[in-house]
Amino acid sequence: MSSEHEQQRSRLHGEQTEQPSDEPWTDLELTIPHNRSPTAVVSLVECALVELTHEDVGAEVVSTSVAGVKRTQYIAIDDVGQRFQKRYFDERLGRHETTVSRETVRDELVSRLTHQSSLGGEVGQNDVDGGQDSFCVKPARELRFQE
Repeated sequence: MSSEHEQQRSRLHGEQTEQPSDEPWTDLELTIPHNRSPTAVVSLVECALVELTHEDVGAEVVSTSVAGVKRTQYIAIDDVGQRFQKRYFDERLGRHETTVSRETVRDELVSRLTHQSSLGGEVGQNDVDGGQDSFCVKPARELRFQE
């Protein structure tokens, strides 16, 4: 009986690995607010940092409020993943780019992803819905400021 169980488990595992798989970073996304624990958020950020270091991808946090859209993007700029380009765009204030450490990226992402959205998913001033904030990892070539 146990050998039959092992065969089923092995077959199920084989079916899972035989399916075509996307890049591992495609699942690194999150909408805010969410119901993940702080530990799960830290794990997500750590996985994202690994992918940013080893793949040609970047991380982006988009915040939407009645004041407009704010985008923060992080892209590794060295081979060991200790320095990152941080790009910030605010519809009202414009662009700003700087170089930050891995620790700074980690701290900023964990902080941002553990807080609620700009408006908490509620309707803001003048009945404008702020929508959901989001985090994702995507190819660096797709990270463009949309004005």
